[in-house]
Amino acid sequence: MPDPIGRTRWAIAEGYIPDGSTGPAPLHSHETACVLNAGDEDADVAVTVFFADREPAGPYRVTVPARRTVHVRFDELEDPEPVPRGVEYASLIESTVPVVVQHTRLDSRQAELGLLSTIAYADR
Repeated sequence: MPDPIGRTRWAIAEGYIPDGSTGPAPLHSHETACVLNAGDEDADVAVTVFFADREPAGPYRVTVPARRTVHVRFDELEDPEPVPRGVEYASLIESTVPVVVQHTRLDSRQAELGLLSTIAYADR
């Protein structure tokens, strides 16, 4: 791809993994950052999670291969520590090459599933 699509720094200001679920896996309540790397080189991605009442967690490291997409589930991030459920947070996603980030939440606390999705904010 001659002109890469995307940006190298993205923010998701709204984050929350509900602490309850009614459905079995994979329908557990969760949040996902969908990362598209349409370029010709792998993206080394760092995710930092910010909280209202404590220091940030991370960075969590993810590789998105060239011309691929990876769905980063926040409930599966464990190193350096698990992202807590039932706690509001925000996240900063930084990449070594331009990528596109979309944020999705599945809330399955009720039998009627709630799903939201939005493009993240990019500044460069």
